Amino acid sequence: MRFLLLFLGLIFSGWVLAQDAADDVQPAIEYLEMSPKFTVNLDVPRKYLLINVQLMVEGKDNMEKIKKHLPALRHELIMLYSGRNANELGTKEQREALRLESVEAVRNALDKYDNSDGFRDVFFSEFLVN
Repeated sequence: MRFLLLFLGLIFSGWVLAQDAADDVQPAIEYLEMSPKFTVNLDVPRKYLLINVQLMVEGKDNMEKIKKHLPALRHELIMLYSGRNANELGTKEQREALRLESVEAVRNALDKYDNSDGFRDVFFSEFLVN
């Protein structure tokens, strides 16, 4: 009888630990590449900016929501990037400022059409001023 109680206690405690571990699981972080790359004209003729933008998204449901709004997000970012001064994109600090502006533009667009839950950040995986 003692062994049966010990066995049942071990099984029950293992089940409780498994439930606690399942409750602590965080939604997966995924990256969504906004393809095709952004190519926009700058303020000087024959100058352009090429950016490959990646969105950091938490959770599969949020990923689907953001994919649904990609056309609106692309529009907002094209408007943000177009017509910029090429001299204002040369330093690391200026590019980081543009990245932060991109985060705000994406967040505002998502909030306008749905909500920005799950959207975490924007990254540039390619950045070329020519």
